[in-house]
Amino acid sequence: MAFIHAYTKLNRRPPAEADVQRYFGITPLTTHHIVRELERRGFIRRSTGLARSSELLLAPKLLPVLR
Repeated sequence: MAFIHAYTKLNRRPPAEADVQRYFGITPLTTHHIVRELERRGFIRRSTGLARSSELLLAPKLLPVLR
């Protein structure tokens, strides 16, 4: 979630799953499962069929600083 916040702040758009995959060095399937789980737990919201639509639902102050 800190990555989504930092990426969005720096790039003025949310990260694609491929951006998350590259940053963490994980597989596309693992990335997709993580994003779906974040959405299921209510931490993010995404628009179906729309790329780069992740919206963080937590206040940024609750997230650790990404270094």
